[in-house]
Amino acid sequence: MPEEIITHSSEETTAWGREFSKRLKPPVLILLTGDLGTGKTTLTKGIVSGLGAAREDDVTSPTFTLVHVYGKPSQVYHADLYRIENFHDFETLGMEDIFSTPSIAILEWSERFPLQSPWPQIRVRLEHLGGDSRRITVL
Repeated sequence: MPEEIITHSSEETTAWGREFSKRLKPPVLILLTGDLGTGKTTLTKGIVSGLGAAREDDVTSPTFTLVHVYGKPSQVYHADLYRIENFHDFETLGMEDIFSTPSIAILEWSERFPLQSPWPQIRVRLEHLGGDSRRITVL
């Protein structure tokens, strides 16, 4: 049964991410989907800060760096597959490092490149509802 949450601001989306993080135990793969600007990175700020891996302000979109690692030892990986166009691009990410030790991996644009993983997966879809409102669906 999908779980659906409506948030009305980026602050609410971040706060929900902090609450959601309490459910997460490594290893787990969080697969985020949603159009540009639906709040994938905003949600990730809440998840990463809720896990104690980094401050919200230190969590940024990995659109150009492709992968960010937060926490010591590395406990949260945040990757963006938006610019990945083929398997070679995907291989250059070094994603295999993510799976070398149990951690939490958050993938934005996960629908662009399906990833086979032995880890449990949680799919989270974000949608615009107009203005600053978002629908977050946990599948």
